[in-house]
Amino acid sequence: MSPQHETSTASGERKDLQADCANCFGLCCVALPFARSADFAADKAAGQACSHLRTDFRCGIHERLRDRGYPGCTVFDCFGAGQKVSQVTFGGTDWRRAPKSARSMFEVFPVMRQLHELLHYVTEALGLTAARPVHQELRRALARIDGLTRGSAESIAGLDVHALRGEVNPLLLRASELARARVPGRRRNHRGADLIGARLSGADLRGASLRGALLVAADLGGADLRDADLIGADLRDADLGGADLTGALFLTQAQLDAARGDAATVLPPALSRPAHW
Repeated sequence: MSPQHETSTASGERKDLQADCANCFGLCCVALPFARSADFAADKAAGQACSHLRTDFRCGIHERLRDRGYPGCTVFDCFGAGQKVSQVTFGGTDWRRAPKSARSMFEVFPVMRQLHELLHYVTEALGLTAARPVHQELRRALARIDGLTRGSAESIAGLDVHALRGEVNPLLLRASELARARVPGRRRNHRGADLIGARLSGADLRGASLRGALLVAADLGGADLRDADLIGADLRDADLGGADLTGALFLTQAQLDAARGDAATVLPPALSRPAHW
């Protein structure tokens, strides 16, 4: 594990921030819309159950999603929001047994997903040893967001998540800056950059800021991405073959699942090598 991280608060150890489909009412397969594209084989409106959703709320083609034209499903992560809405907000009563609750449940889920994503990032920031100067503020933010996730369906659906992100993001940025300050040499700043299809094979991006960067189909083969900030970076179809992602900040499993890599790609210990690599 990178010396930047403390193991006691690593986000990978928070089970409540990991999807537990067995305790969810298939909310991502119903609440969210998708359009026929390279990611989805058919159109589906928000609130309409996917045709492959079974009566037990499991996906009927889960093991064949990519083959059946649904790679978009394989890269989605609710960060545990599905089971929170299903078992906490709605007390374990599903939308099929209580149809009147369906609309509310489907409205709450996308908001809860954003709240859990913020919890995930804040928890990871609390695991950064170098970010101790902002740990107290991060703990307050964590407690506040966690409290919001336990509110009523009405209160959650009415939240201004954009404003909440505006309050939390500066703390995450400060944590990132403190962690990356220990990286020797010049650190590149590609925050929000359009790097679609960029040729970055073997690039020295150690400690770089790639926050929100568009790296779709970029060639990052063999790149040094150690301790780089990848929060919100779009890695769809990016080539990470042989890249070193040790200590990468705010990198999620969903980002890896959307990219391409190989056996030589070095991953942070909390993340798994995607099966399709």
